[in-house]
Amino acid sequence: MAKAYWITFYHAISKPEALAAYAKLATPAIEAGGGTFLARGVAAEAHEAGVKERVVVIEYPSLAHAQAAHDSPGYQAALKALGDGAKRDMRFVEALA
Repeated sequence: MAKAYWITFYHAISKPEALAAYAKLATPAIEAGGGTFLARGVAAEAHEAGVKERVVVIEYPSLAHAQAAHDSPGYQAALKALGDGAKRDMRFVEALA
């Protein structure tokens, strides 16, 4: 079973307080689902169509673990707390075998 990575790219943060509320709820939900934070913070550099904004990289034992963590009640509560406080895109990708 290949490891998987949950990668979130923030394009804009309009409500920092909503992001803080989201992070407070999301972090334990992600970790409870088997996720390990590998990187999180504002990008050191951005190239091509990239935006120099927050990026988060989380490692999971498998794609199924990442999907289950995303769908968990704890993470869904975090999404509700974030609301429209940030524009971002999220991707799950499996590691190379």
